[in-house]
Amino acid sequence: MRRVAVKIAYLGEDFAGSQIQPGMRTVEGDVMSDLKRIGNLDDEIVNLKCASRTDRGVNALGNVVVFNTSFDDDAVLLKALNAVSKGVFYLSIADVNEEFNPRHANERVYRYMLPAEGLDAKTVRRCASLFEGTHDLVRFCKPDGRSTEIDMRSVKVRRSGDVFAIEFRAEYFLWNLIRRIVAAIASVGRGDSAMDEVKRALNGEEISFGIARADALTLVDVIYNDIEFNVPAASDAIALRAKDELFRLALKRTFFGSL
Repeated sequence: MRRVAVKIAYLGEDFAGSQIQPGMRTVEGDVMSDLKRIGNLDDEIVNLKCASRTDRGVNALGNVVVFNTSFDDDAVLLKALNAVSKGVFYLSIADVNEEFNPRHANERVYRYMLPAEGLDAKTVRRCASLFEGTHDLVRFCKPDGRSTEIDMRSVKVRRSGDVFAIEFRAEYFLWNLIRRIVAAIASVGRGDSAMDEVKRALNGEEISFGIARADALTLVDVIYNDIEFNVPAASDAIALRAKDELFRLALKRTFFGSL
């Protein structure tokens, strides 16, 4: 038996969040089900852990799950998981020890896709830059018991067609933090709120800017400085599923573009 960390991807619209919830489809629930289908191990032996919790609707391209497995070959394990999975993509793998805690990452990277229509680009960038550095972000999150003082290492805004891609980097993020920050950036970018209001909220004044939609948020990566993930040969199962989803997306674009 070995313990491994596996990077996974998933589309948030398929799940009621990442954490297991009785009677609901979740990412952890699907991963556990996939592991049982290929290995017939019970929950206690698998000992599944997840690096980052994501809310209902939030996507991931690089979340990390850790579990025990009897598979010795990385490529065979990931191929088997991708063959049985209906909503999770298993991308890369690394061996870890029993003490490894996936929540203790060195950095997390999130990306939010914000529609650019009606927003002033210069104002969006100026407002986003206010959140860089160390701040008490209690007015921009739903507190969950952790410290609300966050060192936001970078907030980068890039225009991509009709959307702004906003990338956030920090060691960890609080509940609803990015979606509340983006709501503030959008409000200022539209002219509905003033830059000074954001500054006052950062200084602790009780000001709310609402919360942005969940499905535009993606956990891009969870980074560990001392772990190197191995990427086996691409799985046919992943390629086929991706090809089918791209075709379905093209059908939707044709339909909605015709309305």
